Amino acid sequence: MSNVLVPLEAPFPAEVAETLAQYPQQGGYLLSLFRTFANSVRFLKKGVPNLLDKESPLPLTIREIVILRITANNACEYEWGVHVAVFQKAAKLSDEQIAATRAAGADAACWNARQRRLINAIDELCAEGTLGDPTLARFQEDWTLDEQLEILALCGAYHTISFVANVARLPGEAFAATFPG
Repeated sequence: MSNVLVPLEAPFPAEVAETLAQYPQQGGYLLSLFRTFANSVRFLKKGVPNLLDKESPLPLTIREIVILRITANNACEYEWGVHVAVFQKAAKLSDEQIAATRAAGADAACWNARQRRLINAIDELCAEGTLGDPTLARFQEDWTLDEQLEILALCGAYHTISFVANVARLPGEAFAATFPG
């Protein structure tokens, strides 16, 4: 048995195949990331909650800003690129905003005031693991309790996803974007 974290290839064991069938696919193609999760049935089933459903209390634009900033902060070009390719248009994020999630601070001109405060909060969470009092006060003013918990869950989940993709050294998907510059 190998201890190298790599994407599994079909045919999959029955339990893995059954679980992977619930993951999003593009024309029958499963992302390398999902096939990497399959190295552990437990992780595949429980490791990262699926927060990309229509029941999210967050608008798609906000959800994607959170995900793109977390993956950019973790230098996870794999997941950042997948989200840019799949969600940029639906999330109505401009090319300038996409580039700013990786290459600019919260003060970039492309963000509105609320988005700036969100990016500052994400950056602080990434750096400190918490929010200082001034950032926390703004975070609580800007977001409902449901939204606050969703943002925190996305941050945690996409840290985990970034760690898995980075440790597995996943090359970008053929359709995915790459980091700017």
